[in-house]
Amino acid sequence: MVIYRASSWLSRAFSTVSSHPLRVCIVGSGPAGFYTAEKMLKAHQEAQVDIVDRLPTPFGLVRSGVAPDHPETKDLAGIYSAREFVWWYNGHPDCVGLNPDLKSTDTAVILGQGNVALDVARILLRPTAELATTDIASHALAALKESNIRKVYLVGRRGPVQAACTTKELRELLGIRDLYVHIQKEDLHKTPVDEEELKNNRIQRRIYELLSKAVTTGPSHPSPGQRELHFVFFRKPDRFLQSHERISHVAGVRLEKTSLHGVEPGKQIAVGTKQFEDLGCGMALKSIGYKSKPVDGLPFDNQQGIVPNIKGRVLSDTSTDSQLVEEGLYVCGWLKRGPSGIIGTNLYCAEETVASISEDVEQGLLKSTSRSPKPGREGLLQLLDDRNVRVLPFTAWEKIDSEERRRGSINNKPREKLATWEELLKVAGE
Repeated sequence: MVIYRASSWLSRAFSTVSSHPLRVCIVGSGPAGFYTAEKMLKAHQEAQVDIVDRLPTPFGLVRSGVAPDHPETKDLAGIYSAREFVWWYNGHPDCVGLNPDLKSTDTAVILGQGNVALDVARILLRPTAELATTDIASHALAALKESNIRKVYLVGRRGPVQAACTTKELRELLGIRDLYVHIQKEDLHKTPVDEEELKNNRIQRRIYELLSKAVTTGPSHPSPGQRELHFVFFRKPDRFLQSHERISHVAGVRLEKTSLHGVEPGKQIAVGTKQFEDLGCGMALKSIGYKSKPVDGLPFDNQQGIVPNIKGRVLSDTSTDSQLVEEGLYVCGWLKRGPSGIIGTNLYCAEETVASISEDVEQGLLKSTSRSPKPGREGLLQLLDDRNVRVLPFTAWEKIDSEERRRGSINNKPREKLATWEELLKVAGE
């Protein structure tokens, strides 16, 4: 259904009197939305659940945010949002026209060291012959085949002990065939606080071990023509540098050296030292966090970038200590907890929200005050029709899915994604 942005990821329960089934509308068909629907139907088998989305393709980040090889700035040219770049190579219709310039430079700088940053680095460095058998968008594969990018720098504010990625993504990046990996040995030095942090965190310990091994087992210098991956720790971006040869095009990033402050493990923060250095590049990607956007008429915490809630129950007024909740309104996913965790984290997030809905149902808090049930699905469809919004049923997605799989089979790929609104709607309407 082409209705609302999947990034909203919030659920609204349209309750009825006890003689009618529970009606639930979930806005957003990403992982959080589907997990919520699954848990909702298990807890209330008689419930009527509808999922609506702005796009004609479901699954959110699973389709458009996960790398395809996994079943303070001026707007200078050459600078991209890592999220938009991921959408571009995944065939998201909003970013099919991004057309990143991969031919004018051999060096890319990625600001951030989380999983998205590592995904982008891997796509830029991995041999295209291996990418060709994935469901990467055909326009992205064609551009990557002509790419001149040979060096990628991953820049992080803190050190290898605090790296924000997961072991799986790091292992896959370090495992790229014929890749030179470089880390300054002094960056691997651990303080007593670092040692304590590693002792109490198995995942961080494994990440540190992988990074250390990459330094000690690899060659000291790259061979001619070899692709290079550089981890740059204890640096934060200060500004982008403009090229003198190419007007309004990025030529590098000015980085400020940082040091860690704080004596408590897991609580160390990066503080600038007023020492700067320039890192030259012709392409820069920003992967330093995601922040949800407010939805009209919905309470929103601008500082945290979430809808204020208690266990998924949306709070109507946070200015007092009363913590009044919006009756029948619930939230799940990043809009509930912020951009944290992995896809599977949404499972536990959904369980908590659905538990809150179930408690409210049992206590009779969602009963309609009128004798007739709320209009539910029929009312929503009527409202959309009145506003001339085109609605696609799930069968339209099944047509898209079938066509993408058919096209993919021709090229020995899982699927060939339809990447423009025109193509998607044409196939959906056939």
